[in-house]
Amino acid sequence: MTANMSPKRNEMPTQNAVVRASNFNEVALGYSEETAIDEAMRCLTCKNMPCVQGCPVNIHIPEFIEKIKSGDFEGAYQVISQSSSLPAVCGRVCPQETQCEAKCVRGIKGESVGIGRLERFVADWHNAHNTEGVERPQSNGHKVAVVGSGPSGLTCAGDLAKKGYEVTVFEALHLAGGVLVYGIPEFRLPKAVVQKEVDTLKALGVKIETNVVIGKTITVDELFESGFEAVFIGSGAGLPRFMGIKGESLNGVYSANEFLTRNNLMKAYKEGSATPVMQTKKTVVVGGGNVAMDAARTAKRLGADVTVVYRRTENELPARREEVEHAMEEGIAFKFLTNPLEINGKDGWVDGIVCERMELSEPDESGRARPVRVPDSAFTVDADCVIMSIGTSPNPLIKSTTDGLEVNKRGGIVVNEDGLTSRTGIYAGGDAVTGAATVILAMGAGKTAAKAIDEYIKG
Repeated sequence: MTANMSPKRNEMPTQNAVVRASNFNEVALGYSEETAIDEAMRCLTCKNMPCVQGCPVNIHIPEFIEKIKSGDFEGAYQVISQSSSLPAVCGRVCPQETQCEAKCVRGIKGESVGIGRLERFVADWHNAHNTEGVERPQSNGHKVAVVGSGPSGLTCAGDLAKKGYEVTVFEALHLAGGVLVYGIPEFRLPKAVVQKEVDTLKALGVKIETNVVIGKTITVDELFESGFEAVFIGSGAGLPRFMGIKGESLNGVYSANEFLTRNNLMKAYKEGSATPVMQTKKTVVVGGGNVAMDAARTAKRLGADVTVVYRRTENELPARREEVEHAMEEGIAFKFLTNPLEINGKDGWVDGIVCERMELSEPDESGRARPVRVPDSAFTVDADCVIMSIGTSPNPLIKSTTDGLEVNKRGGIVVNEDGLTSRTGIYAGGDAVTGAATVILAMGAGKTAAKAIDEYIKG
């Protein structure tokens, strides 16, 4: 086999920007078999495997890419599934450019190997061609409860199920998947892809109980009383933050969480939805992360002219570069070095948002430049809807109903390096610990906790 020494990776085919801006179909279309093999040929199969060091769940990246080179796509899937319970999800939403791909040797003098695109290809190929179900391990007789069916919870559940544990996942909403179904839009992560991953875990023996709010329906202590030997808390960070400025209680102001949940989970964009969103003409999204991009691109698809307001420059945007580029291609406007001051109202509804100009200071001790106000620079942006996307915090319900569970000042559950909380037998991970972060970091936490729970129960 001849190596592909092109400095450029293979482009990901996408929907036309004008077309996709008015539909909710997936934007990225995926590699063909020929393109996947060609991209895999760019991998140098480095002996020290720096890409693996950059992966939070330590996928054996060169090994699965070698399988692709020879056309053994199912073999490649089996390699990935040894480390990841959600390969089709990770291939779509994991920030590979700052993790595995950032360590790729090919990136020194060109573009790194498209590791994420190859992972997505392999997972999709498996889901389309594999007809054999997974083999359900023999039960070891031990029961573990998992709170939350987001990426950390599903990963923890999957790893424990493979070891023979009887795992029950408790989900507050009516569908399993957590942020994967309520937070990430269909055009970036189709819900059928998430459901396929969930079905694979069910085939391993994982039980999923929906509409169960831990702390209300049943408490963590009651889970122990009912026979569970350990509990993993992966309840995410669903409590939205606001700026505390005038006008945030007006009609037409949403948290990004509410706006995305209404659309992604409750299908508010469909006629006759039980939980609709108002039809807006001009929407302003405050924030610059991936959630802000998701909210802005969703609002665009609902027919609004959308402007993203961010208090730093384009270079400091925390969102994935690909998501920013897609948003710009779809016609979303950006106002950088801009900070909201208050939201105007008329008859109880949003009627514009007053902002001020900002400038960046010299980098502080952390190395990051701070945004500083420019005096007398206020101006108004037209808007009949404002979506606040400035972060989320863990919901305090579990802490308030579980004695002895230590949390930090931001409400995150305090854990050690193994995910163990201040209570014996209770572990936690993902956004419930860190606050809003990435899917792959949550998965890594779930994986770490599963290993620690196994060691704890085995004594």
